[in-house]
Amino acid sequence: MEKYPWPDPKYVNCGFLEESLKPHKDYAIFGGTWAPFFHEVANFFGMENYFVKMYNYPEVVDAVTEHVVDFNLAVNEKIFSSAKGGIDIYFFGNDFGSQKGLLISPNMFRRFILPHMRRLVDHAKKHGLKVMIHSCGGVSEIIPDFIDIGIDGFHPVQVEAEGMAPERLASEFKDKLTFLGGISTQQLLLRGTPEQVRENVRYMKDLFGNGYIVSSSHEAILPNIPPENLAAMFDEAIR
Repeated sequence: MEKYPWPDPKYVNCGFLEESLKPHKDYAIFGGTWAPFFHEVANFFGMENYFVKMYNYPEVVDAVTEHVVDFNLAVNEKIFSSAKGGIDIYFFGNDFGSQKGLLISPNMFRRFILPHMRRLVDHAKKHGLKVMIHSCGGVSEIIPDFIDIGIDGFHPVQVEAEGMAPERLASEFKDKLTFLGGISTQQLLLRGTPEQVRENVRYMKDLFGNGYIVSSSHEAILPNIPPENLAAMFDEAIR
């Protein structure tokens, strides 16, 4: 592992950040590396090999993961320092779930993934930032772990995924975590009417209260979603 030509953070230039952020100081600014180390290590080994190595060669998985996360931490240090207070929220992401649930067991997540997430969160907190995590899929089993390591917000609420019913999330976690998402891009925004979209936005705002940011259930708005449904979502969000 030590002989592998790992990328060097010294080549990352962040000197432009302070000035480029100043015109946007009235907005909440997300920043930092996306740090999808779960995916990057899966790409490094091949996903199937990655999961097998968690059992057969855990020390190798640990070594690769540490190198990948060390790089992200070093770049984040440059970003946060160069921004000089211009960033409000560290937003990073890994897709830990599928439509049917977690890709790995909660125990394997806690063994190989969570400690490195904690490193990223702790570093951002030292810079005075809030932290939001992205994960698609059914990840309700590990939401308590997100809260435990100090994550402030979760994106997105993929309502059709296993265990991600908004009623359940609100009843268990709404006072502990801010949720972003939940307006379905799989069904509602794609096939619903503008009035149905408005009704759903109102429902989600009432359900989660102040711990909610209106957004689609995925960060991408695909071209097959009717523009009038997007307009309805945006308009109802600010009412």
